[in-house]
Amino acid sequence: MKQFLTKISSLSLAFLVLLSTFSFTVDKHFCGDFLVDVSITGKSDNCGMKMDKVSSTKKKNCCKDEVQKIEGQDELQINKVENITFENQQFLISFINSYQILFINFDEELDFYKDFSPPDIPLDYQVQYQSFLI
Repeated sequence: MKQFLTKISSLSLAFLVLLSTFSFTVDKHFCGDFLVDVSITGKSDNCGMKMDKVSSTKKKNCCKDEVQKIEGQDELQINKVENITFENQQFLISFINSYQILFINFDEELDFYKDFSPPDIPLDYQVQYQSFLI
């Protein structure tokens, strides 16, 4: 079980590093105030309204394209073991110790009293007080 959780955590951290360095663009096409098309893989399709560029009267173009570029992380910070301070070492040691306690099995029964006999009772209290279960 411990190896399985270790593999899952290492895979999730690898995907986190991969996705944090991944960059992409989102292309949006608006016709008026309405969003017509969104594309992540390439150029978005237009709405089909073609405005003539050469016209005698100037008409305002109702369509607009927005390109949003989402940048990933360019440089990853690599810490060497020599750069870890004493406070960081204390934190790492306490974290590792508290993490290891989670996987210790406490299902074992502790036999503290296996060699002890029960105390001697000199009087039979049930007979003395005449309290019997019926």
